[in-house]
Parts: sequence; structure tokens; C-alpha cells
Amino acid sequence: MPRCVVAAGLLAAAVMSSAFGQVPRNFPGNALRGELQIVQPPQALLNGRAAMLAPGSRIRGQDNMIQLSGSLVGPKYVVHYTLDPMGYVKDVWILTAEERAKRPWPVNLKEAGTWSFNYDAQTWTKP
Repeated sequence: MPRCVVAAGLLAAAVMSSAFGQVPRNFPGNALRGELQIVQPPQALLNGRAAMLAPGSRIRGQDNMIQLSGSLVGPKYVVHYTLDPMGYVKDVWILTAEERAKRPWPVNLKEAGTWSFNYDAQTWTKP
């Protein structure tokens, strides 16, 4: 009997952990898609242009856990990002392959201003 309880508990834990790993992330409607490369925090390249990380900026990895900018120096990442009122990079989400495959997503403010965003479906519609 105790073995059955342990086996049931392990099965339930495995099912729960796999279910939590597949939770889709929701991005805000003001997030843009781009390529981010951390040069030397807070300095970065955003779509090949010099950019600065905002004080208190948050970078979330593919697992949605907060990443320290210093640990991301070097490689280029496809990301969704938001800007603060001063134009600094505020929030960043490093995209998974599945998230990168979702198209279209605006890459600049002009596109974001003319396209329609469906928050529930996490999709953009071009006019």
C-alpha cells in the first residue's frame, strides 16, 4: 500500500512539473520584437544600435526566470522588449523557438501603432 501512495505521488509530481513547464507567457501590447546583445551592462546593442538598460530593468530567460545582465554578455538574443519613457530598455523576455515562430510581431513603434493586438491570443494583426 505505501508503495502505491509513493508511486501516485511521483506520478502527480511529474505531471504537474511538465504542465508548469509548458505555461505560455503573455507579453504586453507595447512589447516589440528585436535582437538584443549585452555588451557591458548597462550598455547593449538593440537591433544593432547602441542602447542602455534602464535602472531596474528585468531580463527574463526562456524559462521566465530573471537573468542577470552580466551573465548574458556576448551572444545575441531574439527578444521581446519594452522601453521606458527615456528610451531605455526596461523589460526583456528572451524568446523560445516556439515564441520566435509566432508571426507577425511588430519590430518598431510605427508598426505597433498601426497593427491590432489581441492580448488573449497573443497575436498581432496587420491592417
